[in-house]
Amino acid sequence: MKISLNDLTRRFLLGENKQRSVLVYLQALKETLNSIHPRTQSDYRRLEVAKDHLNEIRRHARRLQERVTLLEEQLQILEEGKG
Repeated sequence: MKISLNDLTRRFLLGENKQRSVLVYLQALKETLNSIHPRTQSDYRRLEVAKDHLNEIRRHARRLQERVTLLEEQLQILEEGKG
């Protein structure tokens, strides 16, 4: 896949990459959780619950991102129809 520098610049300037920032934060949080070494069984269970919750949040964030993208495309089509 060829990456277009013009396309990347346009996305950066228009702020289109900001929508992915939530997923970036979640990835960083996942890496942090994976680097923690619990000392007790109780801490281990809490960490596992936190990881499970994080996975659910990531799924929901991806679904929301897909929905936003779809709605933006629909809005663009509607605006083109008006103009």
